[in-house]
Amino acid sequence: MNGRLVRSAFLVLSLPLLLAAFSVARPAPLPAPLLPPAFDQASTADLAGELSRKFPSRVPGSAGALGATQWVRDQLRQYGLRIASDSWQQNVPGLGRVRLQNVWALAAGESSDAIVVLAHRDDTGVGPGADDDASGTAALVELARSYAEPSGGDEQRVRTTHTVVFLSTDGGAYGGLGAARFAAHLPFRVVAVLDLDAVAGTGPPRLVITGDQPRSPAATYVTTLARRVLEQTSQAPRRTGLLGQLIDLGFPYTLYEQGPFVARGIPAVTLTTAGERPPTAYTDRPGRLSTARLGQLGRASQELLGSLDQGIELAQGTTSYLWLGDRIVRGWAVELVLVALTIPFFVGAVDLFARCRRRRIPLRPALLALRSRIGVWLFAGGAFWLFDLLGAWPSGAARPPNPATPVAGNWPLGALVGLAVVILLGWFVGRQRLVPRRAVTAEEELAGQTGALLVLGIVALLIVATNPFALLFALPALHAWLWLPQVRESPWPARAGVFLAGLIGPLLVLLSLGIRYGLGFDAPWYLLELVALGYVHLPAVAITLVGGAAAAQLAAVATGRYAPYPPAGERPARGPLRELVRQIVLTLRSSRRVTRERRRAFGG
Repeated sequence: MNGRLVRSAFLVLSLPLLLAAFSVARPAPLPAPLLPPAFDQASTADLAGELSRKFPSRVPGSAGALGATQWVRDQLRQYGLRIASDSWQQNVPGLGRVRLQNVWALAAGESSDAIVVLAHRDDTGVGPGADDDASGTAALVELARSYAEPSGGDEQRVRTTHTVVFLSTDGGAYGGLGAARFAAHLPFRVVAVLDLDAVAGTGPPRLVITGDQPRSPAATYVTTLARRVLEQTSQAPRRTGLLGQLIDLGFPYTLYEQGPFVARGIPAVTLTTAGERPPTAYTDRPGRLSTARLGQLGRASQELLGSLDQGIELAQGTTSYLWLGDRIVRGWAVELVLVALTIPFFVGAVDLFARCRRRRIPLRPALLALRSRIGVWLFAGGAFWLFDLLGAWPSGAARPPNPATPVAGNWPLGALVGLAVVILLGWFVGRQRLVPRRAVTAEEELAGQTGALLVLGIVALLIVATNPFALLFALPALHAWLWLPQVRESPWPARAGVFLAGLIGPLLVLLSLGIRYGLGFDAPWYLLELVALGYVHLPAVAITLVGGAAAAQLAAVATGRYAPYPPAGERPARGPLRELVRQIVLTLRSSRRVTRERRRAFGG
């Protein structure tokens, strides 16, 4: 491969980087409302303590959950607002099929366009859930009080420009089930959503903007909320760092309830004092609540509602971007940079392919060997899906399970061992055409690497077509493995180092789940669980499997275990299983041929 040509191809990055620099912008916040906030932090803290003490276990479907639902109804009803609810049954991982219920109060405005304030009232049942999320529920009730209908007969409530909805969701501690339900069955047009989750902790305020799709709420909305929080707390709220933002766009995942709304194009932000995952129930007790922080974030939320009511039209919609301090880089510019980073790989891979063609190195056996490997990897995916149909994996809504629940960390070892045995059997069937049975020439090894790199290029194009931000996980492999032909004759540590460098991208997903979300060594199982539940979609799984097959072929070459697909004279005799599959395929083909001949004989 021409290394100088590959290095020169990086000059293509100059234009995308220039465009990215020009796309940098500083969003301006909406103006603050004229009236000062009137948020009673003492009574709100009392409400949070009352809910967590009366109903410490609010697991969806339990008696405590029913009691908490009625408690929220009673609190909201006293303000004269119209109460509505939505009840449904859902299969929750670890709980089975339970009945869930969303409850909301409506403060009608001049427009039917609604601003939604939400908080989930359930918990995992391990502790009283005073901060997560009795504090958010209490703040929700206190915010509703400021929109209450006057008790006097002649006095009328001042109508807001927009309708304000105070939504108490169920199943929020189990993947945001209530928020996903509300987002999928909107009873009115929602223009903005504020999620209050764990707002009475002792940690610094944080904003969470990740969606279930690679999108983010309007930057003006996020900036407005950040400014209102800064005004009340004298400290800017924290956000995920640059690398974390890239990972969240490449692998959309969130434990908070703004996610389903952002995925549907509705600007939504979560305001919290917790980290990437909600606080543990063991420390989430009424005595640990920060009344001062609760008051600060409650007043910031109240002022945000006023700002949105005055100018929400300037902060609608969703897009994608990266925060750099108080500035943003447009998502399309970041995508251009990521796509441009693939160009040096394609230049090198095409150059390698052309050199093989000029030297008359046959690539067909290498591509056939890769086809067999892809078949093995797809067989592994099919076996995983079959085990899912048989009930080996947790089932339920396509939402991320709470890492604090047992289902997130209890590995089904028996099922996983069974799956490994099935995959191993499939490998033994396919390996007959893949193991070396003679000395492999250097040209054949080069062909094996070239074929795998070409397929990796196809995988990169598929990633661009589905989610260009996910190139973050493929670029290390593309650029590291492109140099494997150059180190083919180097000592094995050099070959191993180049190959392992390409695995940095996929490891980012596991490290994000394991470190940022506190899953630790349970991260691999949790990722499989997301696949089983359908939160990770089928196209992403298929692309990953094909990329894994290409990586396996490169690993076989690097370790000296590669063999091209053998010609007919070198193939071993078929085993009983392969012969059975062959006979079934031939029988099906014969029956179809007979059916077609009969149709032609009888005039179609």
